[in-house]
Amino acid sequence: MVYSLAATTLTVAAPLGCDSASAEGAERTVGGDRRSSDVLVTGTDAEMLVLEVTPANKVVVRLPRVEVGQGVTTAVAMLIAEELDARLADVDIPLADARNEGNQFTGGSSSVSSLYGPARKLAATARAKLVTAAARRWHVPARTLRTRGTRVFAPDGRSATFGSLTRSAARITRPTVPTDPKPASKHRVIGRPTTRIDARELITGKAKYTGDLTAAGAEPTVVARPPTIGGKVLSVDSAAARAMPGVHAVVQIDGGVAVVAETFHHAFQARDALRIKWAPGPLANLSDSGIRSRLRAAVPKLGDPPRGSAQTEAEFEFAFVSHAPMEVLTAVADVRAGRAEIWFSSQTPTSAREDIAARLGLPVSKVQVHVVRGGGSFGRRLNHDAAIEAALISKKARRPVKLMWSREDDIRHGRMRPASHHRIRASHARGRVVAFAHATASVSESFEERGLSTQGGVNPTQVGLRSPQGGVGPAQGAARSAVRAPAAAPLPSDSGLYNFGRLSGNSGSVDLAIPLGAWRSVDSGTVRTAEEIVVDEVARSLGKDPVALRRTTLRSKTVRAVLDKVATVGKWGRTMPRGHAQGVAVHEEYDSCVACLVEIDAVDPKNPRVTKVVMAADVGTAVNPRGLEAQLMGTAVDGISTILRAGLHIDRGAVRESSFADFHYARQRHAPQHFEAHIMPSRRAPGGAGELGVPAASGAVANAYARATGTKPRRFPLNF
Repeated sequence: MVYSLAATTLTVAAPLGCDSASAEGAERTVGGDRRSSDVLVTGTDAEMLVLEVTPANKVVVRLPRVEVGQGVTTAVAMLIAEELDARLADVDIPLADARNEGNQFTGGSSSVSSLYGPARKLAATARAKLVTAAARRWHVPARTLRTRGTRVFAPDGRSATFGSLTRSAARITRPTVPTDPKPASKHRVIGRPTTRIDARELITGKAKYTGDLTAAGAEPTVVARPPTIGGKVLSVDSAAARAMPGVHAVVQIDGGVAVVAETFHHAFQARDALRIKWAPGPLANLSDSGIRSRLRAAVPKLGDPPRGSAQTEAEFEFAFVSHAPMEVLTAVADVRAGRAEIWFSSQTPTSAREDIAARLGLPVSKVQVHVVRGGGSFGRRLNHDAAIEAALISKKARRPVKLMWSREDDIRHGRMRPASHHRIRASHARGRVVAFAHATASVSESFEERGLSTQGGVNPTQVGLRSPQGGVGPAQGAARSAVRAPAAAPLPSDSGLYNFGRLSGNSGSVDLAIPLGAWRSVDSGTVRTAEEIVVDEVARSLGKDPVALRRTTLRSKTVRAVLDKVATVGKWGRTMPRGHAQGVAVHEEYDSCVACLVEIDAVDPKNPRVTKVVMAADVGTAVNPRGLEAQLMGTAVDGISTILRAGLHIDRGAVRESSFADFHYARQRHAPQHFEAHIMPSRRAPGGAGELGVPAASGAVANAYARATGTKPRRFPLNF
């Protein structure tokens, strides 16, 4: 049953299976009291979506996810418009505040797949109620009415806007027309390439990010941070900083010394005037070479290979990588006696609210978290370090603050993809692979040493961050407590992407007091990349073409289809000039699969340039193919960056890089001159897409470089 409350706006709460006793899914004030516009409905579905149609004929669905550039607001607007028969321009998808319960996790390429059913059912139910209301008004059979363009039409030409029907429709509990979503054969919006609903706001600068907010009169704030990771303040002389114009407060916190000022210019000047004596962090005697040695030693030994088999063996090193979203971390916090209100971009607002409340010593009901759109994330906003820090500074300074982590702050003290070491052995006999073994070691965060229960992290076991093997990655996110999930034993894929006989694997870890976080594609970006490189080397050992070997050993017809697509469209095997080559790789995850073919110019091996990328993906129903193409393009740039150029060095306990000047992510001149994405037709329910392409793109770039240079790359990025 779906219950609704008669009100001045039509409100439908989803999903099926509700009771009318409370409204836990509706937005509340900090104290939990219902506002006049609240809905007295509780949904058993974790999404707890609420749909309203205002008298102005606007359809509003507050989204329990965050928009960080991936286009989820557009995809959900399309789902609503499809089932409601509304104009896309009439659908508004604001972001929901942190709730008491329900699913508000944005990550794991899960947003569209988890919202696909609930959003469509929600809108289909709303449409049925509107049609029933119109039928009663006009005294005609409901089955004779039609909807389009956010209006209901009668056979005699009469029409009414949805907004004019809201009051009567809200009182209807049993619509007289079906509430089932449309079959795929009748989709007119879903599956059509669509421009983002926020495109105009983005390109005209009207889109608001946390840094644009003037909420609570918050004052610009920055923090002086230690030169090494985890360093501590021994003493501080703030007299000169406090005397500077525009400085309102200087307070010491766990991570350093915060300056609150009239402008960010004043704040940065005062920060630089502080005289601080630092204690070195726990890694002050450790650098890259030592970390690599520890990782190599931590990789479990591979078992004995099958008798009579030949071996293709390889070891790979992957460096630390920063998320480096274009919008730096920013949070607005207004902490007063007995309450707190925070504005920031969060992929885990429910966890953030709980953590902030715990750190402030407040009941969760007294903390309100407003989710703001983010300028990129790639997993960085799963953690809420900046929001916790802003709240603590606001409490200590006794004033609202707008905290900004500079680019240097986040690269040197923020979270990163852990460094890892991989040992792989493919055993082959009689022209085929008969066993495949993959052992890894990854840097794990030493929670006890860093005290990360105070740092604002996310436990990957709580939010469902999976390694490609179906287990939890050994160090892909910070936990909110000192308890760590056991490391997963990596295998080539969930069930074995290839028919490679006996699969085996194991994993080790090196505990370091270093901030880590889930980076786009989590473990797959290294595990699958290494495996796809070895598949190419196996093909070379067996005297087979890399595409032909994959075609004959892939278990899945769907994966084979995307591989065939890129091989055909990308003209695999065409003759290329000396120093140029093609590379290919595939990946399967999130109930989706992808293939990538790249062409590279490595005439100068120290300055390679990917010139062409062709990708093909099967993600089930592609709600917005244009958005999916953009996602794949982004993953291609990620692969180019992390294989060829972008990584972080650790020098005596400090991150060497500090900005895009030395953290060499691909720029326009490094992007492929030609890119194309092919979306395979499907009527399956949507799978995941946002992270899907990273491993395939990375593997394809590495394989192209190897073929172009005649080398076997083993350390990534290649310029390390």
